[in-house]
Amino acid sequence: MAERKTLTRQRARNILNTAAKRTVLVTGDAMLDQFLWGDVSRISPEAPVPVVEFQRESFMPGGAANVARNLTALNCPAKMHSVVGRDDAAKKLRALLNADNVDCTKLLTDISRQTSCKTRIIAQRQQVVRVDRESSANLEPRLAKRLIKSIDSGLTDANAIVIGDYGKGIVTQGFLDDLKALSQRHGAWLSLDPKPVHSLDLRGLSVITPNRKEAFELTGISDTTHHTNPLKDRNLMRVAKQLVGELELKVLLITLGELGMLVCQPGQKPFHISTIAREVFDMSGAGDTVIGSFTLAIAAGADPVEAAIFANHAAGVVVGKLGTATVTPKELLASF
Repeated sequence: MAERKTLTRQRARNILNTAAKRTVLVTGDAMLDQFLWGDVSRISPEAPVPVVEFQRESFMPGGAANVARNLTALNCPAKMHSVVGRDDAAKKLRALLNADNVDCTKLLTDISRQTSCKTRIIAQRQQVVRVDRESSANLEPRLAKRLIKSIDSGLTDANAIVIGDYGKGIVTQGFLDDLKALSQRHGAWLSLDPKPVHSLDLRGLSVITPNRKEAFELTGISDTTHHTNPLKDRNLMRVAKQLVGELELKVLLITLGELGMLVCQPGQKPFHISTIAREVFDMSGAGDTVIGSFTLAIAAGADPVEAAIFANHAAGVVVGKLGTATVTPKELLASF
């Protein structure tokens, strides 16, 4: 199939229709996002900090769990394979995932772990502070083996895996190596959004989706050049070439914020996609939307450039919303 440089609304609709008949497995660090909403009208007399007058509270799946709900929001069946604690946050997360039609029957419980919960305090549509409660110790080998066995059996009716690595202990080098072996054995696509602070051997993955900062950190190259046209950004091109070559990737997708995305493939010239975002309210979870929607499109038969354009549209809708958000098929198609 010849590579397309554009994506029509009809082609996007075809991808969505095919994705509804596919299943994507999601693994990695599942979290709970808590939001406390309120208003600020005064400064505390106790310290120079704003006093937030509480109005309401909301919860959403976060981390790898947000990737899964992004998939089901686009009507692609998703199965969550991860480990949580035996606590109220885990109960809330399971309930939310069930409500979002995410299959979480393979969500394992570890009584020694605390389910990661990020509490964001929002006032006047601005995040004031975030409080993190979490465990970040590496997963016990016994549980890691159970998780891999579960994913192995799940790949009998799925053809893609998304790894959400947020440095909370689920994704170790051994776990990643096992996932690479599984993906090769089953012929499954393997996507990862890398965290450079978490040093891992990323060779042999299908795609990684770092942002600009992460891409430079992965190579150790200093980010000293900036150009409004990424294709003319000398250091960015150097970083892309190094990552594609050294990591033996099928695709490198670098997200560039207001400058859109850069799609890089072995033996091909990098392809730049301009952002479609009209207004940016909140970048929270945008990376989850990108990797989820890109993998969905690949699973549905899209080529990498088509999948990246598809993901660019999905992210463009999500950043226009406040909080950890998703995009519906109707919203996505309207963006074309």
